[in-house]
Amino acid sequence: MEITNKSSLEDLIKTETHPFARHRRLRLTETLRSMVRETELSKNDFIYPLFVCPGIKVKKEVSSMPGVYQMSVDEIVQECAEVKSLGVPAVILFGIPEHKDEIGSEAYDELGIVQRAVHAIKKEVPELFVITDVCLCEYTSHGHCGIVRGNEIVNDESIELLAKAALTHVQAGADMVAPSDMFDGRVKAIRQILDENGFYNTPIMSYAAKYASGFYGPFREAAESTPKFGDRRSHQMDPANSDEALREVQTDIEEGADIVMVKPALPYLDIIRRVKDTFNMPTAAYNVSGEYSMVKAAGKLGWIDEQRVMMEMLTGIKRAGADLILTYFAKEAVRLLR
Repeated sequence: MEITNKSSLEDLIKTETHPFARHRRLRLTETLRSMVRETELSKNDFIYPLFVCPGIKVKKEVSSMPGVYQMSVDEIVQECAEVKSLGVPAVILFGIPEHKDEIGSEAYDELGIVQRAVHAIKKEVPELFVITDVCLCEYTSHGHCGIVRGNEIVNDESIELLAKAALTHVQAGADMVAPSDMFDGRVKAIRQILDENGFYNTPIMSYAAKYASGFYGPFREAAESTPKFGDRRSHQMDPANSDEALREVQTDIEEGADIVMVKPALPYLDIIRRVKDTFNMPTAAYNVSGEYSMVKAAGKLGWIDEQRVMMEMLTGIKRAGADLILTYFAKEAVRLLR
């Protein structure tokens, strides 16, 4: 084609040289893809959940969670040393007590299982950041998150015990506490008792938007916390609700939460995004046991590429807005990132 003037040159560019957008140009090589990648996972994104139980040299695999174990304090310390060597910055501890009762008394016993584990970890692996889950469900004989009166899981008496538990965790050396019960006022109660005892600088990561989910089944085996009757819908959130999550998060921030969490992660990516966009607070998401176990089961059957799906899942959670991800995949993911 003979170009006779400026106008015909512009027509040529529009109609022949650039007939349509070529977005694939930046996808053609791994180097280009990595250069323009918008979301990057890092080892610093992960918090690794651990289950500590009574005994010595106990390492019992959870049948519904391959690769996850109930471990005695001595084994937990060794696990934490490995976690630290891999570069995972933090763990969160869940306790399985020797004895359970109606008021979950071992949850706030200064010599309780989590308290002993925290002390041992901070002695042997002091650089590892140790978070403790604060709840009563693992410690009560009925399996509920608080005190039960008749058919009611009562709120105000329960948060007094949760505050006591948080204080004993911090006194044992915990770097941060994470109340997971979803009772009203528990963040305020914990902040108050920590401040009164001089722990002004200990942060709180609240399970701020925790849903009454069907994805918790394997965890309840791992933590031995299945309710003996009823369910937890009177305090955990209805999965259908989104605006309510924002009210819950706002209240926890006003009461003193330093980090807010959404749990579970995958069915609630929209909630993670709304929380991050609305409050611009450090936001965590819990990649829960059911999400983990589904990937493990499908991978074992050869239905999916387990490692690829794991990394895609974790990337999606971070892309949704999570700054921190609690995940049983932490060690595997960090090995791949290396």
